[in-house]
Amino acid sequence: MSDTPFGFGLPPEEPENGDEGKEKDQESGGGQGPSNPFGFGLPGAGGLGGGADNPLAAMFGSLNPTDLGAAFQQLGQMLSYEGGPVNWDMAKQIARQTVSQGTPDGTKDASVGPAERKAVEDAVRLADLWLDDATSLPSGSASAVAWSRAEWVEATLPAWKELVDPVAERVGGAMGDILPEEMQAMAGPLIGMMRSMGGAMFGTQIGQAVGVLAGEVVGSTDVGLPLGPAGKAALLPLNVEAFGKDLSVPQDEVRLYLALREAAHQRLFAHVPWLRSHLFGAVEGYARGIKVDTAKLEDVVGQFDPQNPEELQQALQQGMFQPEDTPEQKAALARLETALALVEGWVDAVVHAAAKPRLGSADALRETLRRRRASGGPAEQTFATLIGLELRPRRLRDASRLWASLTDARGVDGRDALWAHPDMLPTATDLDDPDGFVHREQIDFSELDKMLGEAAGRAKPDLRKKDESAGDDRPGTDKPEDDDTE
Repeated sequence: MSDTPFGFGLPPEEPENGDEGKEKDQESGGGQGPSNPFGFGLPGAGGLGGGADNPLAAMFGSLNPTDLGAAFQQLGQMLSYEGGPVNWDMAKQIARQTVSQGTPDGTKDASVGPAERKAVEDAVRLADLWLDDATSLPSGSASAVAWSRAEWVEATLPAWKELVDPVAERVGGAMGDILPEEMQAMAGPLIGMMRSMGGAMFGTQIGQAVGVLAGEVVGSTDVGLPLGPAGKAALLPLNVEAFGKDLSVPQDEVRLYLALREAAHQRLFAHVPWLRSHLFGAVEGYARGIKVDTAKLEDVVGQFDPQNPEELQQALQQGMFQPEDTPEQKAALARLETALALVEGWVDAVVHAAAKPRLGSADALRETLRRRRASGGPAEQTFATLIGLELRPRRLRDASRLWASLTDARGVDGRDALWAHPDMLPTATDLDDPDGFVHREQIDFSELDKMLGEAAGRAKPDLRKKDESAGDDRPGTDKPEDDDTE
């Protein structure tokens, strides 16, 4: 579990030279230190200054901190977002700014050229041909697109909104519920400002997380969820190149293997219509079980200093929002983890079956991706940051082994038939014993077919007799031959 599971952001880094570095950072307007994790605040409040990364610096640059009336007026204008618990306009802006700053290795985002676009289209087209032999699900890619990092942000924000809003809603609601009802009318302006401020804070940190993720992902389905538009298989050429840089594998093979994974995800989400809502519903169900430490929140609100709005964010990072330790919440967590593992395990097994006979680097690329996930890749880090969930790599390997065993036992069609309904899928317990699930289910299906066939054979004459006798319900007309007489 993340150290700041509901902090909605990356933990701030300490300056190398300790307190002196903190003071210099504050004086220079650097907005990413621990005292100012959002990069904005009121001047003179905790030493926060203006800077290029400070979205409020232009508004408050020379403001006297004692002039609270003017401060609240301008702050209200900035944080007047009314679209929900998260200021998604700010999230988008921060994500784009984060992308424009480049990745830690110095790589800057760039527009995708015609040659890169064609290479992606060709890779996805070939990947779909290979997948035809590995799965019974037809192609789900109506088109193949090559995105820059900024384009990935734009295309995936609607999905992030659907994922994060349920969690943020719990936070925003708690801010207004901690006061007695008779006091809420009197404190209305303060509560409204706090909610708006909370929306801005969440928007900032979500924007940072999504912006960082945009520098790592290679497609639209890296986190096991359909983040992009339906039917669009997408790769990010810049990140694909970075992914294969130190692998000693030809770039064409790296691109093709990643295209296989993207196209496999697209097939699954396109032809299992209930899957998307099942996954997103599991996230929402998990969010409903989040418990807010109202005692701590009351203390924060009671000591809230308008000149130090970052105190709210610091409270978020101190574990104020935690999952409830209830059977229902544990079940929601297990359901979500299992569903994500089954998706990733199926893709892993199908892609390996398609790539192994054709790509000499298939084993190496498969293991690289598994290690990337195990060491805290995009999926684990993003879920841990946004909803306090870490997808356990052990579940992915177990799920992949289960799908491979199903392929051996039932063939491709029998394996993929399990996606017909969520109740047919393996459970978390089944992932602990994949071979047991395959053996048990195979016997059950066989016996069920036999029983249904015998029942149908016995019922057919009775049904015919019943239908013939149903034409007349008069007394004395229960004989079949009497039904045809008038």
